[in-house]
Amino acid sequence: MDIREAVATTELAAAAALFVEYAPAIGDSRTYQRFDEEVAALPGRYGRPSGRLYVAWDGAGAVGCVALREIEVDGERVCEMKRMYVRPRARGTGLGRRLGERAIADGREMGYRVMKLDTDAAMMAARGLYGSLGFVECPRYNDDPMETTVFMELVLGDERRGV
Repeated sequence: MDIREAVATTELAAAAALFVEYAPAIGDSRTYQRFDEEVAALPGRYGRPSGRLYVAWDGAGAVGCVALREIEVDGERVCEMKRMYVRPRARGTGLGRRLGERAIADGREMGYRVMKLDTDAAMMAARGLYGSLGFVECPRYNDDPMETTVFMELVLGDERRGV
């Protein structure tokens, strides 16, 4: 499987299709996240220079995606991993780990000190993956109204490096 940054029209269309396929997993949070607007504007905040959007390909078909974007938390610029999704046929192949590692490596390379993410408490496989990548639970950092949201973070680098 090949992981490529989504910049061309076909890659962005593939990312949009994956986002839409993933949408039922986030349910009601689509509204407050302005999900439909996000999909229509891809790459949007996931574009360079402060973000990234990746699509994983198995032959000619897209099988997964992950994004990262800059956010501000308590006056600090950090990055957030978003929209990690692997199609059922590619699950169990290690692709989720590879996508996560790619986002983490980019966050470090871009100079972010911390990467945040949020997920639903019921997404046990995702939470297990995030934990194995080094993420730990942290206090709420956004206005997610869902009671079942779990907030996590990973320290990417030395504070003295700055962003």
